[in-house]
Amino acid sequence: MTETAASHQDGMTHEADIVAALGGRSIVLVGMMGSGKSTIGRRLGARLHVPFLDADHEIEIAHAGMTVSEIFAQHGEPYFRDGEARVIARLLETGPCVIATGGGAFMREETRRRIHDKAVSIWLQADGDIILRRVKRRADRPLLQTADPAATIARLIGERSPFYQLADLAIASRDVPHEKIVDECIDALAAHLLSGAASSSSSETQ
Repeated sequence: MTETAASHQDGMTHEADIVAALGGRSIVLVGMMGSGKSTIGRRLGARLHVPFLDADHEIEIAHAGMTVSEIFAQHGEPYFRDGEARVIARLLETGPCVIATGGGAFMREETRRRIHDKAVSIWLQADGDIILRRVKRRADRPLLQTADPAATIARLIGERSPFYQLADLAIASRDVPHEKIVDECIDALAAHLLSGAASSSSSETQ
């Protein structure tokens, strides 16, 4: 077997071990809008051979195809957040899978508790300038429909970071190939899920 083939096979075993260690739990990506939760989540799900679910997309389906911006405009943010919490609670029962959440979802204590109980959470941490560059051309971010989006992003990062820091793992989201971020997620999950299992197995055999 060539070195490349062996490395690929080891990687596949590594990923299978992660899924086995998850059991019925899911992987939940949290972080600011534009941090790459959907993009990275889709690729991470493919690598682990588990479904990828986008909470915002599921909310839109539940509202007969209304966009998140339309739901915000028509019903207001509190209504949206209540629906978001219900959708995430439902998705967490379908594990194992990879779930991308909206930027404000992790602020709610009830949702954080559910994620803690039923998933491993990963904070995709992105700087304000990267977020602004990624989202400034999009009109589907209701919280950024302001006169100064950069200041709004800075304020939201300040408000939300203390909550994002409660996630199990943190990965820096920056301008590198997406697969590099996915690789870092895989490595962090392996360290989080498998190192303890290896230590436990080693103690049992002594």
